[in-house]
Amino acid sequence: MVQGTIIKGIAGFYYVESDQIIYECKARGKFRKANMTPLIGDRVMISLKQEENSTDRFLEGTIEEILPRTNSLIRPPVSNVDQAMVVFSVTYPQIHLDLLDRFLIHIEREHIKPYIVLNKIDEDNSESYQYIVDRYIKVGYEVICLSAREKLNTDILMPKLKDKTTVFAGPSGVGKSTLLNTIEESFTLETGEVSEKIKRGKHTTRHVELMPLTGGGFVLDTPGFTSLQLDGIEAEDLKHYFIEFKEYEGTCKFSGCTHTHEPDCNVKAALEAGEISKERYNSYMTYYKQLKDTRRW
Repeated sequence: MVQGTIIKGIAGFYYVESDQIIYECKARGKFRKANMTPLIGDRVMISLKQEENSTDRFLEGTIEEILPRTNSLIRPPVSNVDQAMVVFSVTYPQIHLDLLDRFLIHIEREHIKPYIVLNKIDEDNSESYQYIVDRYIKVGYEVICLSAREKLNTDILMPKLKDKTTVFAGPSGVGKSTLLNTIEESFTLETGEVSEKIKRGKHTTRHVELMPLTGGGFVLDTPGFTSLQLDGIEAEDLKHYFIEFKEYEGTCKFSGCTHTHEPDCNVKAALEAGEISKERYNSYMTYYKQLKDTRRW
């Protein structure tokens, strides 16, 4: 048996890298029966079907075991990542803060370090995106404003990527592939233009792939998306994924305070005092009610 890491998956085949050798593998049926799908980034044990002196392009193998994950995301479907660059455009496609908040919830749930990346700042001379920067910096997130096309501020990313496994995620057309091509000259990822008619990006990344950086570390370019559900999250746990609530945890009158309707809630007091973003709190209340309604049904 050989231990390796899944670096790519296409049409039911998983490509596992071990000691700079790539094995083309299928997964055992037992994973499907256990409702467990191998993810890009998984560390796995594989059995080999061919000898290493084979002349085939890829050696063949079978995934026998998926080793324990440190974390995992379903959208994008990746595992064992250190950090996430959540990329949005400040022009087109227009940024949707609801989608950003939903993605941040999933990242916080999996204990992945997040960065918010706002691309295409060269296209917004009015800097109307500054209110987004201010809002999320106040929450406690690091926000990086750049232009991949003009290579403006892209050098800020390099030290953050070194020796880390980083997933780049966000809607189609925001410039994820362009950004990766800029920071790593050896990449030749396909890029696309934003549709002038519907102001949306075209899907150019069709699969997730773990790619090495020359300076050390790995990145994952992922297909874009326009919606994200909060599947698997309980309403009572949601408060733990809004980082601005953390300093008030355990200080409310009721130990199980959900920060929604309870009296003497310090989160609501902080909201009244302007210490917590009203927009973010409104997002929390919307998601909380959605999760409660979903469980009720």
